Amino acid sequence: MAVVPLQRPPSHLWDSVLHLTKSAQDKNSDPLLWALQLSSSLNSAAVSLPSVELAHLLVSHICWANHVPITWKFLEKALTVKIVPPMLVLALLSTKVVPNRLIHPAAYRLYMELLKRHTLLFASQLNGPNFQKIMRSIDDVLQLSKQYGLPVCEPGVLLVEFVFSIIWQLLDASLDDERLLELTPDKSSRWPIRPQDMEIDGPDSFNEKRSEQNEGMKKANTAMAIEIIVEFLQNKVTSRILYLARRNMLSHWGGFIQRLQVLGAHSSVLRTLKHITPESLLQLTSDSRRLLTREGKTISRQEFHAVLSFGSLMSSACQSHGTTSSAFWLPIDLFLEDAMDGTEVAAISAIETLAGLVKALQAINGITWHNAFLGLWIAALRLIQRERDPREGPIPRLDTCLCMLLSITTLAVTNIVEEEEAELLKETERDPSNQGKEKQAMGKRRRDLITCLQQLGDQEALLTTPQSVCSVANQAAAKAMMLRSGLSVTNGYYESISVNDMPINCTGNLRHLIVEACIARNLLDTSAYFWPGYVRSSNQVLRNVSGQVPGWSSLMKGSPLTTSSMVNALVTTPASSLAEIEKIYEIAVNGSDEEKISAATILCGASLVRGWNIQEHTCLFIIRLLSPPVPADSSGSDSHLISYASFFNVLLVGVSSIDIVQIFSLLGLVPLLASALMPICEVFGSSIPNLSWAPTTGEELSCHAVFSNAFTLLLRLWRFDHPPLEHMMGDLPTVGTQVGPEYLLVLRNTRLSSFGTSAMDRIKSRRVSKFITFSSDPITMDSFPKLKLWYQQHQKCICSTLSGLVSGTPVHQIVDALLTMMFRKINRSSHPVTPATSGSSNSSASGTDESPIRIKVPAWDILEATPFVLDAALTACAHGRLSPRELATGLKDLADYLPATLATMVSYFSAEVTRGIWKPAFMNGTDWPSPAANLSIVEQQIKKILAATGVDMPSLAVGGSAPATLPLPFAALISLTITYKLDKASERSLTLIGPALNALAAGCPWPCMPILASLWAQKVKRWSDYLVFSASQTVFHHNGDAVVQLLKSCFTSTLGLSSSHVYSNGGVGALLGHGFGSHFSGGITPVAPGILYLRVHRSVRDVMFMTEEILSILMLSVRDIASSGLPRERVEKLKKTKYGMRYGQVSLTAAMARVRLAASLGASLVWISGGSSLVQSLIKETLPSWFISGHGLDQEGRESGGMVAMLGGYAVAYFAVLCGTFAWGVDSASPASKRRPKVLGVHLEFLASAIDGKISLGCDWAMWRAYVSGFVSLMVACTQKWVLEVDVEVLKRLSKGLRHWNEEELALALLGLGGIGAMGAAAELVVECEF
Repeated sequence: MAVVPLQRPPSHLWDSVLHLTKSAQDKNSDPLLWALQLSSSLNSAAVSLPSVELAHLLVSHICWANHVPITWKFLEKALTVKIVPPMLVLALLSTKVVPNRLIHPAAYRLYMELLKRHTLLFASQLNGPNFQKIMRSIDDVLQLSKQYGLPVCEPGVLLVEFVFSIIWQLLDASLDDERLLELTPDKSSRWPIRPQDMEIDGPDSFNEKRSEQNEGMKKANTAMAIEIIVEFLQNKVTSRILYLARRNMLSHWGGFIQRLQVLGAHSSVLRTLKHITPESLLQLTSDSRRLLTREGKTISRQEFHAVLSFGSLMSSACQSHGTTSSAFWLPIDLFLEDAMDGTEVAAISAIETLAGLVKALQAINGITWHNAFLGLWIAALRLIQRERDPREGPIPRLDTCLCMLLSITTLAVTNIVEEEEAELLKETERDPSNQGKEKQAMGKRRRDLITCLQQLGDQEALLTTPQSVCSVANQAAAKAMMLRSGLSVTNGYYESISVNDMPINCTGNLRHLIVEACIARNLLDTSAYFWPGYVRSSNQVLRNVSGQVPGWSSLMKGSPLTTSSMVNALVTTPASSLAEIEKIYEIAVNGSDEEKISAATILCGASLVRGWNIQEHTCLFIIRLLSPPVPADSSGSDSHLISYASFFNVLLVGVSSIDIVQIFSLLGLVPLLASALMPICEVFGSSIPNLSWAPTTGEELSCHAVFSNAFTLLLRLWRFDHPPLEHMMGDLPTVGTQVGPEYLLVLRNTRLSSFGTSAMDRIKSRRVSKFITFSSDPITMDSFPKLKLWYQQHQKCICSTLSGLVSGTPVHQIVDALLTMMFRKINRSSHPVTPATSGSSNSSASGTDESPIRIKVPAWDILEATPFVLDAALTACAHGRLSPRELATGLKDLADYLPATLATMVSYFSAEVTRGIWKPAFMNGTDWPSPAANLSIVEQQIKKILAATGVDMPSLAVGGSAPATLPLPFAALISLTITYKLDKASERSLTLIGPALNALAAGCPWPCMPILASLWAQKVKRWSDYLVFSASQTVFHHNGDAVVQLLKSCFTSTLGLSSSHVYSNGGVGALLGHGFGSHFSGGITPVAPGILYLRVHRSVRDVMFMTEEILSILMLSVRDIASSGLPRERVEKLKKTKYGMRYGQVSLTAAMARVRLAASLGASLVWISGGSSLVQSLIKETLPSWFISGHGLDQEGRESGGMVAMLGGYAVAYFAVLCGTFAWGVDSASPASKRRPKVLGVHLEFLASAIDGKISLGCDWAMWRAYVSGFVSLMVACTQKWVLEVDVEVLKRLSKGLRHWNEEELALALLGLGGIGAMGAAAELVVECEF
C-alpha cells in the first residue's frame, strides 16, 4: 500500500514544542502532564503520531546540552504514550550515546534501560501508523542499506538490520570497554562506539571523585550490555529475527560471531556474571535448529513431527512392526540391485548417484552420518550375501557386486567426506581468520565413518566372505595382525602367503576388505588395525613363509617384465597401491614392444577385476592407453594408431567381458571409454586388411579383428541391443534420453569441460594419478565420418525397409562377394542366393573355388553391404532356396569373417521381427531346432518362480501336434547363436548378441522367450535356472495387469501386510529375498517380487502409467496400514463397535513409520523405473491432476474418518519429496538439480493456487491439508536449499495460506528459508505472531 507523504508542519510548531519542553524542564513538571499536553498540541496541529520529527527534536535536545534526569523522564514518557516511535528513538540514541558512553556513563545506562523496555515491543510498532516512514528514517540514521548492501529495502528487512545493528553495536562497545577490540580480525568497529573528538570541556571531565564513580558505572554498564546481548539471543522474537540475519547475511554474521567468540574467550566482566557463562553465550548462536520452530499447535502437526522425529536407525518402533532397521535404507538396496543388471550399461557414474542417494536419505531421515554410513555399508553387504551362492548363467555378477561394495561404495563415501572438507576449505579461503576454527571442525564425517566401521564388526552374518575371495580377506587380516605384532613387512611378504602359512585364528572377512579400501583412499589410517576385535589375536605370527615369489614388490624394486612367471604373477595378483599400477602404465608407454604387450595384459588382469583399492585408476590408465598421442615425428597419410594394433587388441579383448564393461559403467567411465574407441573404429574400419600382425599368442591379427573388437565393445556402451520398437512408440515414448554415440560424446565433453571448477573437483583431482590427463577439447561425431554414416544407416534400417541397392555399384559388388563367401556351395546350384536391386541384376559372382574367400575391403564397406546380404539370405530361406541349417552356417561364416557384422545382424533381424512381414518358422526339430524336449519343464519352473506374486502365466501348451513357431528373423538369430561353442573365442560374440536376443525375445509374442530358454537350456544345461528366470520375466512385458499385480506384491511383502497376522515380517528381506534362485536343495523356488520387478521394469513400454498405479497402490497400502493389516471382516466388526477403529490397532507412531516405508518404496520404484524425467512428470502433471480429479481414497477410506485421509496425505507428501530428492538431490551437486527449480516452482504454484481457491480440488480436504503441510514441512526440515529456488511471491502466498490453517510455525519456517527476498515478510510474521 502506497504511503501518502505527510505535509511537514511549520517550523514555528517545533519551536513551540521546544519552548514547552524547556519550560517544563525548568519547572520540573510532571512528565506525564508534559506528555499529554504535548500530544494534545500535536494533534491540534494535525501531526501524525508517533512523530518522526519529534523523535529527532527530543534526542537532539538531550544530547548533550540538556543531559539531566528530567529530560530523560520526558523522553521515556513520550515513548510510553506513543508520541514518538521507539525504534527510531533508540536508533538516534545509539548514534549519540554509545560513542560517548565513557564520558556519559549514566546516559549509556539509561539508553540500555530504554532498549530493554521498548525494543522488544515490535508488534505495536509494526502495525502502527507511519511504520514505513519510520523504518526509512531509521535507515537514514543508521545507514543500514549502505552498511549491509542488501538488494531489498523494505520495512521487514530494515527491521532485521536494525535489531542486528543494535546488538552488534553493543557487542563492539563491550569489547572496546575491555580493550578486546584489538583481538578481532579488523581491530575496529563499523559502528560509532567512540567520540569523534575528545570532549575535554565536558562538565565531568576533570572531577576526580565523579571519575571514580564513573569507573564503577562503566563496569556495570559493560555487564548490562552483555546481559542485553544475551537477552536478545534468548528472546523468542529477537532470536528469530537474528536467525534471519544469520541465514541471509552470512558474511556479516561471521564477523559478528568472531567478535562474540572473542568476548566469550577473553571477557573478565562476563566471568563475573552469575547466570551467564562463556559456553552458554556461544551456545546461543550455535543452536540454530530451534530458532524457527516450536511445538506444533494442531494435532496434525504433532502427528507429522512424530514421523520427523523417527530418526533412529535401530528404532524399536520399526523393529516391532515389520519394518526393521534394514527397511530404513530400502532405496539403497533397490538401487544397488538395479545397478547390477548386466544387460544395461549406465552412462552416468554410480558413485555420484549413490552419494546423492545417501545424502538424500540422511537428510530425509534426519539422522547422523554415522548411521547413514552404517546403512550404506549394510545395504552393500546385503548385496554380496544375495550373490554368495548364485545360479550359474552367462552374466557373472559376483565381481561386479564386489566392485560395488569395495570400490563404488567406498568412492561414494569418499565423495561425501571430501565434500564436507571442500566446503570447509572454501570457507577458509574466503576468511583466513577462520583457519584455526575450521581445523577443529574438520573431519566430522570422517569420525562418524570410523565409528560406523567399528560398529560394522557386529554384523557377523553379513561379513561372511564369498569363497572366491576368502584368501584375499585372510591376507588383509594377516596384514593387520603383522602390524599389531610390531613387524614391518613388505607387500612381497603378503604375496608369498599361502593357505598353509596362515595362523589358525587368522580369519578375514569383508570388513577387513572394506577397511583396506578405505585406507587406500585416505579415509582411514592403519590405526584401524588396532580397533578392539578387528583381528582375533596377534600372538601367532606367520613364520614359515616360503621363499619370496616374483610379484609387485619385485617390480617396484626394478625387476623387468621379461619372464613369463613374473608376468603371470602380476596378472593374477591385483596391485595394492597406485604407485604399483603407475609403474605398469609407465612400462606400457615407454617399454619395448614385448613389455608393452605384457603391461597391457597385466592391466587387464586381476588389478582390473579385483584391484578394488585402485580399480578406478586402472580403468583410467586403460582408457588413456587406448588414446595414444600423435608422435612428433609422425608423417604420411596413415594414422599413427595402426602401429598399435597388437597393443590395442590386448586391451580391447581384456576389457570386453560383461563384468569388466559393467565395472567401467559403474565407475562412470563409459563416455571416456567410448570417445577412446571411436578413433580406433574409424581408423581400423577404414583400413584394407593387407597388413597383419603376429601378437605373442601366435595368432594372425588383421585390422578387421582389431576393428571388430573395438566396434562391438563400443556398441555395448549404449542401448544398442534393445528392440527397435522402443524407437517407434508413437504417442507413448519411453521416458529418458535414447543413449547413442552422440549422447556419450556430449557427456564426455560436458564432464571434461566443467571438471576442476569447484573446490570438490580440486579435492578429487588429488586422487587422480599425475599421469592421467585428458584433453577438454570437445569431440563431435563429425570427427568420425565413417562411424557417423554407419549410425545413420543403422537408424534407417530400424525405421524402414531396405532400399537403394543399385546394380553394379561397389556396394552391390561387395554384397555379391559376401553372399558367395557365405553360400559358395549353394551358389553352384541352379538357385544362387542373390540380392534384390533397384535395377536389373545379372550376378556372376557364384564361385567355384572350395577355398575360403576373403574380401580385401575396409570393414566399414562390409558393414554397409551387410543389411542387403542379410535381406537376400533371409528371403532365400523364406522361399525355400536356402535351408535353415545353411542359413545359420552362412551367417556364422560371415560373423567369423568380420565379427562386427553381428551388430548389423542384431539390428536388421530385430527390425524385421517388429515389422511382422515374414512367415513363421516351425520349430519342428527338422528344419529348425525344437524346444519340445523341455518346454513343459520350463512352464512348471516359471510357475514356481512367479508363485509369490500371484500372477497367472499364459499356457505354453501347443495345440495338437503342431510345433511351436517363431518369427523367421528371430528363428534365424537363435539358430546362429546355437552354432557357437561356449569357449573364450566365442565369448565376445555371444556377449554382444546374447542380450540382444533376450531383448528381442521379450518383445516378441508369447511364448517366444520360453522357447528361447528351452533351446538354450538344451545346449547349456547348467544355465537352465538362469534361462527360465529370464523367460519368467516376459510374462510382465506385454501384460499391464501383471505388472500392477507385481507392484502390489512388492508393497505387501515390504510392509508385511498379511491376512493371517497383524504384524508379519516385511522389509528388505521380504522384498528382495536372497536374489535369484534358492540357497537350498530342491530346485527353483519363488523369486522375491522386488527382484522380478527390477529385472522387468526396463521392458515396460508405457512407464507413464506406472506413477498412477504406484499412487493407487500406495493409497491402498495406507488404508491397510490404518486397519493394521487386519482381514476385511474384522475391520468391518471394529467399525461397528462403540468407538470404531480409532487409530487402528497400532500406535500412531508405528502407523506413520509404515506409511513412510510405503512412500519410500513407491518413490524408489518411480525413480528407478523412469529416472528424473518420470519424476518430473509426476511432480508437474500427475500429482496435480490426481488431486484435482479426486483420486486417492475409496469410499471405505473416507468413511474411516480423517485419520486415513491424513495418513494418505502424509504418504503422498513423503512420496513426492523422496522422488524429488532421488532425482535431483538435496543440494546442487548433481547436473539433474538444474532442472529442479522449474519443476518445483510449477508444483508450489499449484499448491499456492489451490490454497488461494483458484483451483478446485476433488480430493478429501484432510488429505489435501496433510499433503501440503507434509510437503512443506519436509522441504523446511530436510531440503532447505530447495526453498531458495522458489519464487518469493509463491512462498509468500503459501505462507499466507498456512497461516489461515493456523500453521504459523510452518509459514514462518518457509519464509525464513526463502532468502533475502522473503526475509522481510518472515520478520513481520515473527513480530506479528510474537513467536
